[in-house]
Formats: sequence, structure tokens, C-alpha cells
Amino acid sequence: MTPHPEPRHVSVLAADVLRLLDPRAGETWVDCTTGAGGHARLIADRVGPGGRVIGLDQDEGMLALARPRLDGLPVTLVRANFDQLPEVLERLGLERVDGLLADLGFCSDQLDDPDRGLSFRDDGPLDMRLDPTSGQTAADLVNTMGERALADVIWEYGEERHSRRVARRVVERRAEKPFETTREFAEFVRGCVPRSPDSFRIHPATRVFQALRIAVNDELGALDRLLAALPKLIRPGGRAGFISFHSLEDRRVKQVLFRSPDVWTPATKKPVEAGDDETARNPRARSAKLRVAVRI
Repeated sequence: MTPHPEPRHVSVLAADVLRLLDPRAGETWVDCTTGAGGHARLIADRVGPGGRVIGLDQDEGMLALARPRLDGLPVTLVRANFDQLPEVLERLGLERVDGLLADLGFCSDQLDDPDRGLSFRDDGPLDMRLDPTSGQTAADLVNTMGERALADVIWEYGEERHSRRVARRVVERRAEKPFETTREFAEFVRGCVPRSPDSFRIHPATRVFQALRIAVNDELGALDRLLAALPKLIRPGGRAGFISFHSLEDRRVKQVLFRSPDVWTPATKKPVEAGDDETARNPRARSAKLRVAVRI
């Protein structure tokens, strides 16, 4: 029998997640982004055989990776995006849950797979879909969007101050030859952005890739829909935790969980970040921010 591949992903802020969310025996929890199953396993160990964890992921490949690592634990895996949580709970006969965790980052196994096109470290198709079976790819967007709409996406989702220049040159170049691969597009963007001190530390295409990925997967729209549904899904006294990796996500979480005193009590005054030891072991934890709030 072929052994299951070991995931490369390391769950971020694991000790802080358990400390602040405090899953307890017999409770029902949701892991909104199961990925390789690391956080789901930690929570399932805490809730025990009398509890339950609902693990969501829109990527069947991630559920397949997580499944053998959650075998024997009280975990129900469901292929769904987290904005579909109300419908998932209804199908499972659940009205409310005791807690929820949403790690808004990407599983390392997704990022490191060049066929996904989420990174330009290795060359691959310009795809970026988290659900590779549906929706437009990043190539579809950069090769068909109008110049103004493309510039708006790059600015709003990537906060790239040269968005107009990038969009204009992309439209000019695609008239000659459509963009197809991640490295091809990243190197083209590099030539569109003036060199700056940041360009030696951060590849000039990083913000543009972030923008396209968010647009392709409607990431911020899905987050907004989940946050709006949360009050009806979490029991009084229940806990909600979000791990974000950029300001666009963190701003939305903070606005809803930390500025709604009639609904939520913050459990963290400031976002919890990884310490030096964790970032040394797992460099991708550097930008992670955990916010937790308790349902009133």
C-alpha cells in the first residue's frame, strides 16, 4: 500500500490557538479552513470522543491530505467554502456551535505546488484557484479584464501603488501574446514597477499576485459573508478565532469582532503574533495575526 504523503504545512500559532480558544470536552467546533488538518487535530484532541469538529475546505486535495491524519478522531470533513457554513450546519442538523477557527492563510502544500499557480517561486500555470474545478483562473482575469478594472483589482486587493502602470502594460502586452505561466507574469510585472529599496526585499510582483488570488477566489467577499453570519452560528459564551496574514483581512476581522460590543467581547486586546522561536522554525508564521472574541 502506498503511504499517504506527509504534509509540509506547519500550523501557525498552535499553542496560542488552544490557549485562547480553549476548546473543551464535549464541545462542537468548526475549523473553517482544514488544510492539512493540523488545527483540526489539536481541537479534536481537546473536545474528545464526546465532542465534534466540523472541518471545511473547498479544496478536495486538502481534505484528502487531512483525512488520514484525522482518522479515529471526532471530525466530520466537508468540501465547502467557509461562507457556506450556515448551509453546512443546517445539513448536519446543527443550529449553533461552541467555537470556530478560521486560518485565512494558505496551506504550504498548496503554495508549494506549482500546478496551483499560487506562487512564482516555481513556474506553473497562472491559475490561483483554491477550488481547481470551478471559476475563472488568474490567467483569465489578466488576459480579459479591462484596463481600469484590472488596475482597480491590483490597487484594492494588492495595495500596489503602481497599479495603473501595471494594468496598462499588461493590456498592451497581452494583445501580442496572452499570459500563461506564473514566472512569465511575475517577471513581466517586475519590469513594470520602478526599483525601490523594497524591491530588493519583496519581489515587485508579490502584491499583484496577492490581488489576483483574492479576486480569483473572492476571498474578502467570503470572509465578509462568514463574519456577518457568525452571531447566529456561535452560542453565547462561544469563541471565534481568526488568523489573518495581511491587513485587508485583519481590518475586517477587527471591525466585526472588536467593534461590536453588544455581540462580541475581545479576548485579545492586540493581535497575537508568532514569537522568534516559531518564526525561526516556520518562516511563514511571520505575518500571522490571531484575534479571538467571545460571543456575548
